[in-house]
Amino acid sequence: MPAASSSIELPKLSHILVISTVFYAFYYISWQLTVGAGRRRMIREHGCEPIKDHAELEHWSDFIFGFKLLRENIAATKAGRFLDNGYRRSLRFGNTHKLRVANIKIAPTIEPENVKTILATQFKGWKIPDRRRQAFAPLLGKGIFTSDGADWQHSRELLRPNFARSQVADLDTFEDHVGHLIQAIPRDGSTIDLQPLFFRLTIDSATEFLFGQSTNSLSPETSTKSARRFAEAFQNSQDAAGQAIRVGAIITRLTQKASVKEDIKYAHDFVDHYVRLGLARRRKSMKAMAKADAEKGEAESGRYVFLDELVKSIDDPIRLRSEILNILLAGRDTTASLLSNVWFILAKRPDVWSNLRSEVDALSGERPTYEDIKDMKYLRAVLNEGNSNSPLFTPSIPIIHSHLFLPPTALRLYPVVPNNARMAIHDTVLPVGGGPDGKSPFFVPAGSLVGWSAYAMHRRKDFFGEDAEEFRPERWEKLRPGWEYLPFNGGPRICIGQQFALTEASYTIIRLMQEFVEIESRDPGPWTETLTITCVGSNAKVGLKAAAAAAA
Repeated sequence: MPAASSSIELPKLSHILVISTVFYAFYYISWQLTVGAGRRRMIREHGCEPIKDHAELEHWSDFIFGFKLLRENIAATKAGRFLDNGYRRSLRFGNTHKLRVANIKIAPTIEPENVKTILATQFKGWKIPDRRRQAFAPLLGKGIFTSDGADWQHSRELLRPNFARSQVADLDTFEDHVGHLIQAIPRDGSTIDLQPLFFRLTIDSATEFLFGQSTNSLSPETSTKSARRFAEAFQNSQDAAGQAIRVGAIITRLTQKASVKEDIKYAHDFVDHYVRLGLARRRKSMKAMAKADAEKGEAESGRYVFLDELVKSIDDPIRLRSEILNILLAGRDTTASLLSNVWFILAKRPDVWSNLRSEVDALSGERPTYEDIKDMKYLRAVLNEGNSNSPLFTPSIPIIHSHLFLPPTALRLYPVVPNNARMAIHDTVLPVGGGPDGKSPFFVPAGSLVGWSAYAMHRRKDFFGEDAEEFRPERWEKLRPGWEYLPFNGGPRICIGQQFALTEASYTIIRLMQEFVEIESRDPGPWTETLTITCVGSNAKVGLKAAAAAAA
């Protein structure tokens, strides 16, 4: 009797192909009858039309991987014209179009109604892109810039009271740091790059506000080695996060320096030290309260300290570290980038310098108060802006502009956060961009990315005039923009610290102009972008002369 065969006959390739085809056909038909039918109905009901495509395809790889645009963006970044390249692309392809970069599909738009829909009227239907979350997570952890939904709402409710007017208007502590800045600048007209000094100024002031103790990087005699190392580590970690946003976390991990992990760890350890001190002060305060001898949550110096307020609501040291680092990033970079861009412009424009000097001289050398800053109209036109939400807002109808500040020209031409994006949580419709004329609604499938460029939108001539690419503060005498002007975002996620940043920037400009009466540009070239997490010019090289040196 022959032995039974123990081998198992494998299915033939033709059988596999038939079965796979049947399964795919079943899936396709099911999808068309459910998801597809719902999408077609939504498109029909809203009158949606397709948006234009970035169709410059020279090779099959451009269609599949977006290699042409990837190469174009890399070259533009190296040349310091990535933002301008995107702006010129919108002029060629329209205010809303679609493109593919390195296998990522995105629909860039510079239509204010689309941005308003994403940030305000359909706020809950959009989330932070996964790439941004992944890029920020190693340094910032889970905080206000990396969260959505209930987690984000909780972070904002905790942080917003710490930017009340009483904290914003307290300029006495900031004066000490500005004094260190003034001492670091040559008074005889020698060339100095103000940009690194501004970044040191803002990390000094931000750490004092957050921890009650400053890094004092502008004052070497009082700064510590650990504080200086922290400033360096924090900058390196931010640069890595910025790279990850642009090229993705995987490529970043493969190409970034090994020292980045050490920098992130050092930044975490540095902040953790102050978190432990803050929690210890809180425990001490709680014990004192039980004995009716409470310290009322203030630091031993009696000054306001952000961390001491935060520990009243959070006792998780990792969460405290994350929220602190999120605020430190915004508090340092926003103001420093803005100051660098403004002083680059002031050195190039004697007419603007002269007009601003007349306003500053009216203070007769007295240190400006918060009320003085609000009353300086030309300074408001150059810098201080009206894109500040009231502390009270309704997410469906956000307040975009208050009367505290008018919009700044510097932030229009050189927004500190020039690009942003959101991912659709579910199928939705945006109101403008579809059809041949770009005026019809267009359909956005769930999971799609829509980005917008404040840099490009702020240059639209239909909103800002034929000279929209020129620096002209006088345009703000009558102009009152809406969603077409977004230097600090808008809607529920509008920057909670913008008035803090603008007040510090304004105070710094005034005090420097009180000390230095002449300015000269030491960079013959035009403004050139440098992109990390924020946007700043390549330098702010100037020569400044104090009154005595100018008279000599």
